[in-house]
Amino acid sequence: MNRINQKLSEDKKLLSIYFTAGYPSINDTETVLKNLEQSGVDMVEIGLPFSDPLADGPTIQESSTIALKNGMTTESLFEQLENIRESVSIPLIIMGYFNPMIQYGIEAFCKKCREVGIDGLIIPDLPVDQYLSEYKELFEQYNLKNIFLITPQTSDERIRFIDTISDSFIYMVSSASTTGAKSGFGKEQEAYFSRIANMNLKNPQIVGFGISNNETFTQATNKAKGAIIGSAFIKHLNKNGVNNIKAFTKTIR
Repeated sequence: MNRINQKLSEDKKLLSIYFTAGYPSINDTETVLKNLEQSGVDMVEIGLPFSDPLADGPTIQESSTIALKNGMTTESLFEQLENIRESVSIPLIIMGYFNPMIQYGIEAFCKKCREVGIDGLIIPDLPVDQYLSEYKELFEQYNLKNIFLITPQTSDERIRFIDTISDSFIYMVSSASTTGAKSGFGKEQEAYFSRIANMNLKNPQIVGFGISNNETFTQATNKAKGAIIGSAFIKHLNKNGVNNIKAFTKTIR
């Protein structure tokens, strides 16, 4: 069974952390992953830096810019992850834009993911229909779960369609804005969380965008399986470095 599905079967609310590979320094990726697992994180999204990250807010954009200046590339990431499964057992997901994957070669990218132990991919700019017609069989061949995003503007019909072709979890974007920490969720988001919960989808949902502390984590996971924290964690890395990660996760749950 894929590690993501194994983790989703656990009877608890899941904490997933996003960070940008090659940030703060080019060789920090492995250290961050090890320290995240040791601090009790359930899943990690490894951001593949890209020069035009349309869905990302200023914090993650800046981390991508720095990572690229540090020399991070797709090939560098795979080299850094070559032996990661000797020390890290939690699910690992690469989140990135489709252009660098195309440049690397889609099948070559998928093959490398399997070799180093990547469990899934989140590709915000890969259309669902294109995935189905061109890449679904390839991803499945390499046991990679492709995780789709939904937003408050996504129709019920589209959400149910995404649910039928998904086989892990659905990334539930909390708002229509870009990524970034928020102080709390309002009535509009709460209504959206309730709407999705009442649809009784077969795939669990994990909420992203705007999760930054215990309050927002608790709100987001009241009706969902888990939550993803990105910008707030990157700010913590920037301020405190890669060896004080447990101090951050202790504030979340």
